[in-house]
Amino acid sequence: MNAISASSRALPINASLDATASLLGRLGLSLIFIISGWGKIAGYAGTQQYMEAMGVPGGLLPLVIALELGGGLAILGGAFTRWIALALAAFSLASAALFHADFGDAAQAINFWKNVAMAGGFLMLAAHGAGRFSLEQAWSERRNR
Repeated sequence: MNAISASSRALPINASLDATASLLGRLGLSLIFIISGWGKIAGYAGTQQYMEAMGVPGGLLPLVIALELGGGLAILGGAFTRWIALALAAFSLASAALFHADFGDAAQAINFWKNVAMAGGFLMLAAHGAGRFSLEQAWSERRNR
């Protein structure tokens, strides 16, 4: 068996793995933002005070909630994925710098690097798109009928 026939036989498995991994990756990346967005709604006043204590205007909280909750739901469903992934990557890095850059505190350092890792995941998502199991794919198939 030559390399070409071996690689083409593996294609359906790779395509299936790619589609499934993309869906599960979007699920993993989105849930922390969806949960955090709901948490900010539930604890609105406290979150606003925390933002202001860190030097971030509390008036930005509605935008933060919209990005976390709306962006998280869009990533989960695979809608507008590339642009929202870029926005969430930038947001993750800004949050790391503004709220978690206290490297003398081990928990804050871990949160800093967690945010950097999430930004990396979002950049991969921006580069490769939502995948087959997504609203974008469904919209594309519908347009092409």
